[in-house]
Amino acid sequence: MNETTDRLAGRLETSFGENLKRLPTATGELGYTVTADRLREICRLLRDQEAFRFEQLMDVCGVDYLGYGEAEWQTRDATRSGFSRGVDREPSQALTRNSQRFAVVYHLLSISRNQRLRLRVLCTDEDPPVVDSLVEIWNSANWFEREVFDLYGILFNGHPDLRRILTDYGFVGHPFRKDFPLSGNVEVRYDPEKRRVVYVPVSIEPRILVPRVIRDDARYQQAPGEAAKNA
Repeated sequence: MNETTDRLAGRLETSFGENLKRLPTATGELGYTVTADRLREICRLLRDQEAFRFEQLMDVCGVDYLGYGEAEWQTRDATRSGFSRGVDREPSQALTRNSQRFAVVYHLLSISRNQRLRLRVLCTDEDPPVVDSLVEIWNSANWFEREVFDLYGILFNGHPDLRRILTDYGFVGHPFRKDFPLSGNVEVRYDPEKRRVVYVPVSIEPRILVPRVIRDDARYQQAPGEAAKNA
C-alpha cells in the first residue's frame, strides 16, 4: 500500500480500535470487518469526521460463505474420479451451513480526500440473516440494500421499503445463495388453455458437469494427411 493508504489505516485503527479488524489484501486495497452492533455508529463517523469524510457509498453487495474453502473438484484427479463425484456426491463433500454464513460489504469513497475504503459486516446467525440499514446515513443504500435482500435474502433493519427489485413479484427464493439450484425452482410458460402465463415446476434435471480435461498425447495429434486435406 502507498503512504496515503497507510496514514488512513493508522487513523482508522486509532479511532475505532477493536471494532475494526483488518482484512488481508493482495492488491493494496484497504478493508476492514466491522462489528455489527457498531455498524451505524462507525459509518456515521466515517461520513462526518474531518479525518475521514467518506461522503459517498458507492456499492453494497452480499456474500454467501456456504462451503467457503471447500474444493468441489480435484482437477488433478478429474480423469479418474470426476464423473463419480459429480453424479454421486459424498456426504462429506456436500455444502453445509457455516456459522455467520452471510456478510454485507460496503464500498466507500471520499471525494474530498480521494480515498476508498471497504467495510464488511457479518450478519446475525438468524434465519433470515439481519443487519442494520444505512439508508439514514447514505441515501444511495436504499436500492443497493434492496438488491442484496432480493438476491441473498438478507434483511436490513430500518430500511424504509425493503422489497424485491430485480426478480419477479412471484419469485421464490434468493438466486445468489450458494444452495439455490442453478436451474431455479420454477419456469414460466404460456398456457394456451388458460390463455395466460403460468409458473410450473422446473423441468430441467439438476446435475453437476464434469470439467473438460485437455489431453496432449499422440492420440490427439493431427495426421499429416489430414492437415494437408484441411489446408
